[in-house]
Amino acid sequence: MHKKILITGATFSFLAIAIGAFGAHGLHSILVAYDRVGTFETGVLYHIMHALAILIVGLTETKKPSNYFRYSAWIFSIGILMFSGSLYLLATLNLPFLGMITPIGGLAFLIGWATYILGLFRE
Repeated sequence: MHKKILITGATFSFLAIAIGAFGAHGLHSILVAYDRVGTFETGVLYHIMHALAILIVGLTETKKPSNYFRYSAWIFSIGILMFSGSLYLLATLNLPFLGMITPIGGLAFLIGWATYILGLFRE
């Protein structure tokens, strides 16, 4: 299972860098026009931080297999999709209602970290 977690973390890391570069170069004029550069950058920041967190979880899982770690990785993945994904869409499409999804992704990040911490204590 740790291999799937590591592949997921590496894939999300790759995507964070690609999306960040595309936003900085290919979407810059759109982001400036909508005054959403900061929104997009926040999405990229949380995306890369939690992609790296998934890699950490995968490495932890190789040494100490646990369902807590597996769940944590998938919850972080959901958080990236909901938090960063909603910010990317909000920034590029200028649809403010998408901002209502962002806190759900933030909650997923918190639950992912709590699950990881429980795994460290329990296993």
